[in-house]
Amino acid sequence: MKIHNIFSLFFVIATLVSCSDKSEYVELQSVNGSWDKKAEQKFDFKITDNQQPRNIIFVVRNNNDYPYSNIRLIVDFLNVKTKAKQTDTLNYILAEPNGAWLGKGFGDTKEILFQYKVKYKFPNAGDYSIGIKQAMRQDKLRGIEDIGVTINTAKP
Repeated sequence: MKIHNIFSLFFVIATLVSCSDKSEYVELQSVNGSWDKKAEQKFDFKITDNQQPRNIIFVVRNNNDYPYSNIRLIVDFLNVKTKAKQTDTLNYILAEPNGAWLGKGFGDTKEILFQYKVKYKFPNAGDYSIGIKQAMRQDKLRGIEDIGVTINTAKP
């Protein structure tokens, strides 16, 4: 568990250093290699300036126990103030057709970033929430270690 925390800290630092845009929000949540279909990973954040367009990016960390080349996610994007909710079903590719994992990482763990919203202009300043559930056919999806969200200011 201590090694996992070190890798999570390394991820946050690497994300902040490697992004040319300043990340306003970064959070990574562990699912410990087994993601239950009913377990929503929830990310709450505040937007103070809604004039700047932002990129919302999902982070997926998987290991060699992951049995598929893709991952399907159900995403609930909520404006807490207005209660407006948008639900999206997304499909992201994690591996090449030959089985080689996409993404970067050390050893068996690979990390890949997926764009969710690009140059998105939040309708108002305030609190927002993103909930992510796995939508694969398994009740307990093995091989996913962490799910994360990063939000940064989009380049003009």
